Amino acid sequence: MILSEADISTLWLTLRLASVVTLILLLIGTPLAWWLSQTSSRLKAPISALVSLPLVLPPTVIGFYLLLAMGPNGWLGQLTQSIGLGTLPFTFWGLVVASVFYSLPFVVQPIQNAMEAMGSRPLEVAATLRAGPVDRFFTVTLPLARPGFLTAAVLGFAHTLGEFGVVLMIGGNIPNETRVVSVQIYDHVESLNYAQAHSLAGLMVATSFVILLTLYLLQARGKAVPSLVGSKR
Repeated sequence: MILSEADISTLWLTLRLASVVTLILLLIGTPLAWWLSQTSSRLKAPISALVSLPLVLPPTVIGFYLLLAMGPNGWLGQLTQSIGLGTLPFTFWGLVVASVFYSLPFVVQPIQNAMEAMGSRPLEVAATLRAGPVDRFFTVTLPLARPGFLTAAVLGFAHTLGEFGVVLMIGGNIPNETRVVSVQIYDHVESLNYAQAHSLAGLMVATSFVILLTLYLLQARGKAVPSLVGSKR
């Protein structure tokens, strides 16, 4: 397997993107999953549906509306311009925003399922011992839901690694800025450079297999329960 300098650059960019997105998703997804697991509000169903939309929508649809939102005339684009950040499309941080939206259900749902699976009894016991809401969350909920967090982190990271449609719509194909592995493979195929495409694609297959194998081995040991198995690209 021979990787060019450009291939290695796209690999590092993809790993950086997946790491940043996974961290942001855990920070955003944890309170959202907690609320969804505890609430009886009428808003639970529509918000759950919104979170799950990336599972059924084509990536190009998500990318198109995000492109409009982050563009110079979109609400998000106007916000980022007003605070001096410019517009996000065709930048690394534009990819981050798009990937957060696209991978959100892969992080929220495992955490939510883990929190629902633990039941209300542990929290009720902690409350009788005068533990406050914040204390109960950090000392009871987080440790008991740890398998869900592990599953969420692995699935969020792996899903971001394999994105294509959304990142191409938002980021285009700018070397060292938005050209991720999936786009690089596409470029190799377009130029009929099948050897380089095979090297990168084979590496992605092996990486994805190892990630998922690790997840399922942990599942077999009772440490993690994956709740999502695939999505459209």
